[in-house]
Amino acid sequence: MNWLDRFLEAQAAERGAALNSLLAYRRDIEDFNAHLSARNKDIEAASRADIEGYLIACEAEGLAASTRARRLAAIRGLYRFAHEEGLRTDDPAIRISGPTKPKSLPKTLTEAQVDALLDAAETYGKSEMEQLRDTCLVQLLYATGMRVSELVALPIMAARGDPRMILVRGKGGKERMVPLSPPARDALAHWLTWRDAEDDRARLEKGAAPSAHLFPSRGKAGHLTRMWFHGRIKDIAAYAGLDPTGVSPHVLRHAFATHLLSGGADLRAIQTMLGHADISTTEIYTHVLETRLQELVLTHHPLAKE
Repeated sequence: MNWLDRFLEAQAAERGAALNSLLAYRRDIEDFNAHLSARNKDIEAASRADIEGYLIACEAEGLAASTRARRLAAIRGLYRFAHEEGLRTDDPAIRISGPTKPKSLPKTLTEAQVDALLDAAETYGKSEMEQLRDTCLVQLLYATGMRVSELVALPIMAARGDPRMILVRGKGGKERMVPLSPPARDALAHWLTWRDAEDDRARLEKGAAPSAHLFPSRGKAGHLTRMWFHGRIKDIAAYAGLDPTGVSPHVLRHAFATHLLSGGADLRAIQTMLGHADISTTEIYTHVLETRLQELVLTHHPLAKE
């Protein structure tokens, strides 16, 4: 599996692939390699028929089209890399078409539901620290539409000076500026006031150096993890009287984009704030609005009633 290690190193160095992406590549390619090994075949000499046989096996297992498409993308990347590096004279995956992923509209929240979530974040925590932290997290997420991985890893220096805009480092190390709403700025200021006071106390009592992260943690990463916040926001949602299965950091990101678009924001501006490389990814939110408008007409228009 030397190819795999070299491929992942190239993805990290040349494309700036995130750790989660690298782990996903490794899992998918190792699964493909296990499939080949069970049939006494080698990944370095696999043919187009071998790859197609693997995809058929994945479909037979009942894997979703999105999962099969992701696995094929990883395999394509591996053999494209091998061909470009001269490890193979051909690319066996280049002409294989992947399964069509069904287009599903993103889940979102109404403005009233978001308001309930924001209110709940202010009182759910058991201590002042938890309440200030949770309020800051949820306010920042809704105000900016950040990915949860971007939010929890924010450096504290990005929040200094009562900023109107905050610098976010996204996928592939790409940076973008996103504006902060007045409530988000207030929540950020209150959290920083508590953080600074706590840092001063820790420095005086223990000689501890302050964390470089806005949301520090004792874990290996040094900051809160996306899995922790995923569970936390569901707890806050339940406290707010919302169905926690319909609330997640990504759903709040969708709500940010949907509410901006319904308020008249430009699609290109939303693309920039979300950090989408392709505007076609952002266009899904126009379909969300179309669906809502259809429901509005069918519910309230007099000619739509029986």
